[in-house]
Amino acid sequence: MADAHTGLGTPEQLRDPNYTPPLFKAIPLGIQHVLAMFVSNVTPAIIVAGAAGFGFGSNSPDFPELLYLIQMSMLFAGLATLLQTITIGPIGAALPVVQGTSFAFLPIMIPIVAGKGVDGLAALFGGVLIGGLFHALLGTVIGKVRFALPPLVTGLVVMMIGLALVKVGIQYAAGGVPAISQPEYGSLLNWSAALVVVVVTLGLKFYARGMLAVSAVLLGIIAGYVYALLVGIISTDAIAASWSNAAAFALPQPFKYGFEFSIAAVIGFCLMAFVSAVETVGDVSGITKGGAGREATDHEIRGATYADGVGSAVAGIFGGLPNTSFSQNVGLIAMTGVMSRHVVTFGAIFLIVCGLIPKVGAVIRTVPIEVLGGGVIVMFGMVVAAGISMLSDVHWNRRNMVIFAISLSIGLGLQLDPMAVQYTHETVRILLTSGLLPAALIAIVLNLILPEELADESVEEVSGGLSGHMQGSIPKPDES
Repeated sequence: MADAHTGLGTPEQLRDPNYTPPLFKAIPLGIQHVLAMFVSNVTPAIIVAGAAGFGFGSNSPDFPELLYLIQMSMLFAGLATLLQTITIGPIGAALPVVQGTSFAFLPIMIPIVAGKGVDGLAALFGGVLIGGLFHALLGTVIGKVRFALPPLVTGLVVMMIGLALVKVGIQYAAGGVPAISQPEYGSLLNWSAALVVVVVTLGLKFYARGMLAVSAVLLGIIAGYVYALLVGIISTDAIAASWSNAAAFALPQPFKYGFEFSIAAVIGFCLMAFVSAVETVGDVSGITKGGAGREATDHEIRGATYADGVGSAVAGIFGGLPNTSFSQNVGLIAMTGVMSRHVVTFGAIFLIVCGLIPKVGAVIRTVPIEVLGGGVIVMFGMVVAAGISMLSDVHWNRRNMVIFAISLSIGLGLQLDPMAVQYTHETVRILLTSGLLPAALIAIVLNLILPEELADESVEEVSGGLSGHMQGSIPKPDES
């Protein structure tokens, strides 16, 4: 924990969000926040581009569109973060909340754009805009709807987000999407690049300290990138071509891809806004507890939710993906002990500058898909683990087991076999085959309507004798 001897300030100052440490220390701390979230922030744009069918080579006609999506991810993550730290009226928490592109919406975005190229982006960004406005409205009622989203529901939803995306990580590590027709798909060379990333990431995460551990995924991808250069997966010529084909400076373009009102996109983004809002509430609470040792105020929670929604809505206008608060930065605040919102402001400015320079996106795009796959495997696996961790707070009685079982079975099943609902309307089919939305909706409804008296009944008949004993505790000798 930081203290006065670090030169950052007194313990009282470090717990004050309005305090600014000396610039020569505040700016590096802000960059540290960016490094902790950088890979996670740009990855959704690359995944959406891959799902849409964009070509990833520097000579591809879709290459400028891919660069633009990456550029907007950085730019609007920075702008949304500024909303949280600087605030505009009631918008923003006035806390060191770092915003970034949300993984949670990927299971909704992928089927909306699947195989449609640029044509699918109008409906996507229409959904981002309207969903963002709805998300902002949740700020007025977020305290009143949290009862409908206990750990049973939120843990299931977070776990489902990870489960919906782990396939993407495996495909990327094997050679890309759609790459099954390529002879090298699944080759040992492709997998070796992904495994270098995984091994380096794990090594740094568990055997390093400080910034090396915080930036483990980023450094793992850099190691994989160097390996890919050495073994010929990517060449210096390809890197040079990508750099030369990108502009040195570019401004965002409003409604670059048009605007389309898609019922499936709007419903999907609005429903997922509830999950994102609850995630932000948790992150804001984590920041105030870890950095200042207090609970978040209602004003801070409302402001953070407003900023979440407004940031996403504005991003949708210019071709950016929905934003949410980033949990890894919550841990960074607890680790450094620096609660200053102005430190995060410096990081936000750095992101904005990167977002205005397409050459930065061009460098990011030269990362081989196999290398990115190694990082994605780690990130999405951690999403699943985070959901399981949230579920550990659930008392696993018969009622909760039934809710979890039915929600998971239907949600994951529809995701694994989309043809099971092939005769439904296209809008309904997109929503159902995301897997995430049906699982979340079923869990919320069952949690609200099933009687609590089921909670005291035995779970043996539904678990085959494999039920836990009071949230996973070891049974006592006199228990059966």
